[in-house]
Amino acid sequence: MFDQLLHADWSIGASKRWLASATHGESGWLVQAPAQVGDSGQFLEKAFSSGSTQRVLAGFDFPIGVPSAYGIKTGFRNFREMLPALWRDGWSGFSAVAKLPAEISVTRPFYPMSSTKGVSRTELAAGLGVSSFDELLRICERRIEHRQAACSLFWTLGGNQVGKAALTGWQEIVRPALLRGAKLWPFDGALSDLADAPGLVLAETYPAETYRMVGAGFKPSAESKRNQEHRRSKAAPIMDWARKHGVLFTPDAQAALVDGFGASKSGEDRFDALLGLLGMIEVVEARQHERTEEHAVIPSWEGWILGR
Repeated sequence: MFDQLLHADWSIGASKRWLASATHGESGWLVQAPAQVGDSGQFLEKAFSSGSTQRVLAGFDFPIGVPSAYGIKTGFRNFREMLPALWRDGWSGFSAVAKLPAEISVTRPFYPMSSTKGVSRTELAAGLGVSSFDELLRICERRIEHRQAACSLFWTLGGNQVGKAALTGWQEIVRPALLRGAKLWPFDGALSDLADAPGLVLAETYPAETYRMVGAGFKPSAESKRNQEHRRSKAAPIMDWARKHGVLFTPDAQAALVDGFGASKSGEDRFDALLGLLGMIEVVEARQHERTEEHAVIPSWEGWILGR
């Protein structure tokens, strides 16, 4: 299907952005050790260069899409139409996080700027004209069995907030890539259709979704991906999965995996860069469904998380 896979563990700060990659050959997938993403413009240049002759799928762990309850208020027909228009004309303040409830609007939907007494999710819902905060979650972000609800794209407080990372990802990667002709899954079609010809395809990922796919889940309250020893303990099941499915690691990639990606704080970012990549392999090899729900708002407004 695809010739090359790229997966970036994204962050607001460039120093915390890590990229893992894999190429497909006669022996299967060969996985490279994670490296820093570096300059976003240079990353895109390399991705488009590869896409001139190869079918390239690039995954990013930030939201790509908006809740449909918000999207229909924007005046655009869909997210694909909305994104290139952002930061122009009446949308110039889109990424300016609102400080006060009165500043919240469809063209300025992110809130709050800081944690001050009295700020609430109710204020955000009211400011965006929806009846409840749950309407600001995409279908793929809602709570289901064994999984808590994600944080809304527009709520910018807390350790699990994703809005600020999404803003940088949209500005630095997705929007410029679309303007250059990249395709966006699932808005532009199924993976099988998007892989028909050479080119660059972008998709949203969630590395933690891969943990169960490769038998590397962390025990609740007992293990953490922030702990090197706990990451190191996942090397054996990951290598077992790789042998079973013909996935090979370069010496550097295998060494990093066996070592638990080192003792520095970047270890968890490198771990997730690699695990997200393995999840992409599971999907493109059709061992996991690319998406598990059918709904009109998914290819129009909300998108989906690859493999969820």
